[in-house]
Amino acid sequence: MAAEIQPKPLTRKPILLQRMEGSQEVVNMAVIVPKEEGVISVSEDRTVRVWLKRDSGQYWPSVYHAMPSPCSCMSFNPETRRLSIGLDNGTISFSFLLQEFILSEDYNKMTPVKNYQAHQSRVTMILFVLELEWVLSTGQDKQFAWHCSESGQRLGGYRTSAVASGLQFDVETRHVFIGDHSGQVTILKLEQENCTLVTTFRGHTGGVTALCWDPVQRVLFSGSSDHSVIMWDIGGRKGTAIELQGHNDRVQALSYAQHTRQLISCGGDGGIVVWNMDVERQETPEWLDSDSCQKCDQPFFWNFKQMWDSKKIGLRQHHCRKCGKAVCGKCSSKRSSIPLMGFEFEVRVCDSCHEAITDEERAPTATFHDSKHNIVHVHFDATRGWLLTSGTDKVIKLWDMTPVVS
Repeated sequence: MAAEIQPKPLTRKPILLQRMEGSQEVVNMAVIVPKEEGVISVSEDRTVRVWLKRDSGQYWPSVYHAMPSPCSCMSFNPETRRLSIGLDNGTISFSFLLQEFILSEDYNKMTPVKNYQAHQSRVTMILFVLELEWVLSTGQDKQFAWHCSESGQRLGGYRTSAVASGLQFDVETRHVFIGDHSGQVTILKLEQENCTLVTTFRGHTGGVTALCWDPVQRVLFSGSSDHSVIMWDIGGRKGTAIELQGHNDRVQALSYAQHTRQLISCGGDGGIVVWNMDVERQETPEWLDSDSCQKCDQPFFWNFKQMWDSKKIGLRQHHCRKCGKAVCGKCSSKRSSIPLMGFEFEVRVCDSCHEAITDEERAPTATFHDSKHNIVHVHFDATRGWLLTSGTDKVIKLWDMTPVVS
């Protein structure tokens, strides 16, 4: 009797809906227009483009607007159709601006509204806060600033420790989160015309490249050039910091699907990683210090006294990612994934921890997908499950994420 053939499980992956090309330089940022078949993009080639879906099914620019200098970032508010654009004019160092436009109802026209003299160098991030009528921005001048969007008046500023590359804001508490190239996240409390330093977080070994804020769970996510994402539990008030390791290159963009509690991280490796955050995750342990292996007591190579007394050659020190103990290579010869600790790839663990980890504990909590371009920015439309990725290859891609974000 022939063996019964078991059907292979279907591979659930994002579906590429649209590929938009035409920019002559890197597309620094692009967003989906809610409730419309449209996309807005800004590029290093100085262009602002509004792409609308035509009868042919393809997206083509309905607005092609040339700015006076490269467009570094933007913020779009669909309720007011207000588009704020950060610039970098390259040669005139004292004239770096934020420019604001209103888009027409049919998205076929951009009307200039006002300019903000915000920074002394390239604008890196912009946020428009409708509830307070504030425009928040950061620049390569290491300045965070906020302006009144009605009057254009500068309300205040704060000097960051390094160039800021991540910016998020909580309307309820008026806390602003700023990630910078030093790897630090600064939290400020904003008032109408002044700000107060609340605290700083430092957990990355590389610069912070992206921030994402969940106002419901009160959790902040930070991505970094060290290839990792850290989840900071601010609402829990326990100081919990969960590390997520799932990229082979710098993490460049983050987005959060609040309704399903899934984090989307994208990186320079072209990877789109979808993390299930609706699981009980564990903090990675502190790495313990020791002069000898905490499993076999063999001395490490700097422990001259024990090497002389025991007549043994010193060994190189490693650390078990599960328990944090200092161990030698012989006592940590195994590798294992530990998804609940954020290690989706196999990492070094000591032999005893390797035996204790069950198959259930090795079950992945993330899915991995290849976008086939170096992603620099993402925007997620939760109502339709669409993800927009823009890359260094001058291409914008629109994805249906419902097969993996649901």
